[in-house]
Amino acid sequence: MRMLVLLLLICAAVPARAEAVLDHIREAGVLRVGTTGDYKPFSFRNADGSYVGADIDMARSLAASMGVRLELVPTAWGRMMADFTAAQFDIAMGGVTNLPDRAAKGVFAHTIYVDGKRPIVRCGDAGRLTSIAAIDRPEVRVIVNPGASNEAFARAHFGHAALTVFPDNATVFDEIAAGRADVMVTDGIEVDHQSALHKGVLCPAAVQAPFTRLEKAYWLQPDRDLLAVVNAWEDREVETGQWKQDLDRAMAAP
Repeated sequence: MRMLVLLLLICAAVPARAEAVLDHIREAGVLRVGTTGDYKPFSFRNADGSYVGADIDMARSLAASMGVRLELVPTAWGRMMADFTAAQFDIAMGGVTNLPDRAAKGVFAHTIYVDGKRPIVRCGDAGRLTSIAAIDRPEVRVIVNPGASNEAFARAHFGHAALTVFPDNATVFDEIAAGRADVMVTDGIEVDHQSALHKGVLCPAAVQAPFTRLEKAYWLQPDRDLLAVVNAWEDREVETGQWKQDLDRAMAAP
């Protein structure tokens, strides 16, 4: 009987804690933002430890609008779910895709960017590797970063290709440029940005349409009040054009 009462008390306490995230942020005076720092143009960590990117600018804006200090918490795609579940941060920002398993653990703010997966290849292959069928062949070397949606897509669609999981998302595109891999399928905005960074070497494959449709959004610990605050702030950033300015500046950065 005592054990049953204890379990009931624990269960009753969970929603209360889950809905107190905004209160905790205000009391602590700190907004903890989890970010991978390896996904241009949204989030990138420089060698000196500083962060740049469109969502880094947005994180600074969000913290300022809330009157709190920003703390950037390093995470990685392969462990983001575990870090989020362990409440290592209040919100994940940096090109995060709204996925069902993530939505089951937290809540997503309004969609900030709509994208789809496309292949990036050496420019000489831009007219060859233009479909899933063309890529899914034994002689094609597919490379992908570990964890999250890119690896899941590759494993679901490229069972016949030679698949390599490369540990560093910041340098994975150099593997294609150097001829050690042939193609990576990733978010279209990353394809366009990395093609610009590797101009004349890497190019978007000439696909008729993206292979998927995906939505980028900020992933919050479950709290209706926090969600309302973030949505209101985000809507202002979009309506005033600030988000587009941040993204355009990040796209133009080296």
